[in-house]
Amino acid sequence: MATLVNLQHHKTFSKEFVKDYVITMRPYLLFVSGITGICGMSFIVDLSNLKALLIFLASFLSYGFGQALTDVFQTDTDSISSPYRPLTQGIISKAQVLSISIIGLTFCVAVFSIYNPINLLLGVISGLGLATYTYFKKRFWAGPFYNSWIVGVLFLMSFLCGADINSIFSNGRLLLGLSAVFWGYANFVLIGYFKDVSADRATGYNTLPVVFGRRIASIISNIFGLLTVISAGFIFFSSRNQTLLKQKVFAFIIFIIGTILMAFCQSLIHSVKSDDESSTAINLSVHAFIVLLSSVTLLNKSEWITPIIIFYLLFNLNIFLRPSKTQI
Repeated sequence: MATLVNLQHHKTFSKEFVKDYVITMRPYLLFVSGITGICGMSFIVDLSNLKALLIFLASFLSYGFGQALTDVFQTDTDSISSPYRPLTQGIISKAQVLSISIIGLTFCVAVFSIYNPINLLLGVISGLGLATYTYFKKRFWAGPFYNSWIVGVLFLMSFLCGADINSIFSNGRLLLGLSAVFWGYANFVLIGYFKDVSADRATGYNTLPVVFGRRIASIISNIFGLLTVISAGFIFFSSRNQTLLKQKVFAFIIFIIGTILMAFCQSLIHSVKSDDESSTAINLSVHAFIVLLSSVTLLNKSEWITPIIIFYLLFNLNIFLRPSKTQI
């Protein structure tokens, strides 16, 4: 009977399919790419409200479409670690998810490309990165870094919607922001592996915790977390931003909160001894990532304080409503 049910996929664009595809997108993690895009475009000097809204929308949705795309290629391990997901249950098909994900990512890249044609090339490169992600996840030396460069490109694409590509290399603060994104997301990915050690080991995914154990992986995570905080902190403490810092005390307070969250996360990860114990540490890593990038955003655009607060409250609501409380 179960096999017969699994063969009866929901029709594409039906109400049932849309619901299951949204679950596959992980709505609570759309805020990760959302804050990445927000932070990237906060470095743009001249930014209209309409442009900011479109960049945010493309950034926000890109994570969900990308996450669904990568899920198509790793149902082996997900069927063990995340059996609740519609794709692993077989109630939506790989072909359906793949086609909708490609259409969605194409829309996101198109939005970025409207404002700067170079984003078309960067978008295609990122898409290829997503399609080949599973291969690199199986290599302990590549997994977190392979995810991070894709998210880092999203950060740059958002910035390039209002800037020339040559300005990237002359903007030290932007490069520090990129560094914070890279190390912060690498840390989230690595800590995320802690919930899938059993499934990854059984299916041949040689992640850092599988190959070296949780203790070594925890130490490496500590390094990633420290580099994230240092990268964001240098933006505040660089000599050319001392005046800005005095004017934007609230942004610095947010940075301190993000640092505390990261410290709790990095301390807690050492106490994780099984897959089921990892959800709190993973949760904290996402909070720290969002809060630290929010502090950088508010340093650049103090007038965005209200949207950022609303954004963070909505993130917490989505985390609370996620279908599996042990999954992030």
